[in-house]
Amino acid sequence: MSALRRKFGDDYQVVTTSSSGSGLQPQGPGQGPQQQLVPKKKRQRFVDKNGRCNVQHGNLGSETSRYLSDLFTTLVDLKWRWNLFIFILTYTVAWLFMASMWWVIAYTRGDLNKAHVGNYTPCVANVYNFPSAFLFFIETEATIGYGYRYITDKCPEGIILFLFQSILGSIVDAFLIGCMFIKMSQPKKRAETLMFSEHAVISMRDGKLTLMFRVGNLRNSHMVSAQIRCKLLKSRQTPEGEFLPLDQLELDVGFSTGADQLFLVSPLTICHVIDAKSPFYDLSQRSMQSEQFEIVVILEGIVETTGE
Repeated sequence: MSALRRKFGDDYQVVTTSSSGSGLQPQGPGQGPQQQLVPKKKRQRFVDKNGRCNVQHGNLGSETSRYLSDLFTTLVDLKWRWNLFIFILTYTVAWLFMASMWWVIAYTRGDLNKAHVGNYTPCVANVYNFPSAFLFFIETEATIGYGYRYITDKCPEGIILFLFQSILGSIVDAFLIGCMFIKMSQPKKRAETLMFSEHAVISMRDGKLTLMFRVGNLRNSHMVSAQIRCKLLKSRQTPEGEFLPLDQLELDVGFSTGADQLFLVSPLTICHVIDAKSPFYDLSQRSMQSEQFEIVVILEGIVETTGE
C-alpha cells in the first residue's frame, strides 16, 4: 500500500477487489486479490487557484440588457479573442458604411460618369468607383492626405458627411482604443508573480495551534500597501432552520495586530491562530479532513511601477 502511494501519489486511492461479486474480472490460477487505482473525486472549487470565480447566475431576468447597459465594462471583461473580433468587426463595418456613403453621393450626383470631363467639378475629385471612394475615406480618416483625392466646395452634402465622419471616427476611436488600453493595463497578470504555497499546514507555533501558509513576491518591484484577508466558505444551518449554502466567515490573520499589512520583500508566513474565536476551534483532525469548506485568500495592493 505504501509503495503504491509513493509511486502514484495521493491523487489516487487503492481499491482491493476479490474474485467474488459481479462485474469483476476473473483471476488466473495462483493470483491473489487484484488492486485497482481509482482517482479521487475532486471537489468543485468556489474560486479557482487562478482567481476565477466558478459561479454562474441564473433566473435573473433581463440579464442581457443589464450587461448591455454597461457596454464598456462588458467589453473589458470579455476574453481577448472576442475583444479583437469586435475591434476588427467594428472598424470594418464603419469603414465600409462611410465609404458607401461617399459612393452614394458620387453616384446620385453623376460624378462616376462625368469624372473624366475636363470642365466638370465633382464632389470628390478622382473618385470613379467604390474602391476609389473607399480609398478616399481611408486617406481622410487616417489623416494621410495623398493629395490625389480631395473634396471640393461644390458639394454641401459632402461637407456635412465629412463632419459626420469626423465625429463618428472620434467616438469609435475613443471607445475601442480606450477599451483595449484598459484591458492591456489591467494588473491581473501581475498576480502571476505572486506565489502562494502549494499546501496549508496546521502545527504549533508560539505554543498555539496555528493554520499557516506562505506568500511571496517574485519581482523586485514592491507591492505598496499590500494587505491580505482570508475568507472561510462553508455551508451551515442557523438555529431557525435556515440553510446557508455559502456562508462567509472571516479568518483573523493579524487584523488586530496589524500583521495583515504585508511588506513583501521576502516570502512571508501567514498565520491564523485556532483559538476559541476561530471557526476551526470545534473541529478535530478527522472531521477537518472530511468537512466541506474552502478558504479563499485575498491579497490586494498597489503595483509600484504602474500604480494599478
